Amino acid sequence: MWRAHLTGMATAARFAPLLAASLAGCAGSPTLSVFGSFFPSWMLCAFAGLILTIVTHRVLTTSGLDKAIPAPLLVYVSLTAAFTFATWLLCLA
Repeated sequence: MWRAHLTGMATAARFAPLLAASLAGCAGSPTLSVFGSFFPSWMLCAFAGLILTIVTHRVLTTSGLDKAIPAPLLVYVSLTAAFTFATWLLCLA
């Protein structure tokens, strides 16, 4: 009985560094101070992605390329996600 308990503890001890490394990212909250108020950084990145998508839409509309887009809703949603993730990587990584 004691032998099984010690074997289980040895197995748990092997995974302790992995557990400690996975908890290292929980050290701080991802917030930014905007005029003294803290906002979640994902919200600001999503707003930036939306603004960049609107600018891209305007550029494509003025150049006439928006008519060549096969599924505009899917393309603009994907652009919003791509710009949001790019903003996150460039500003916060």
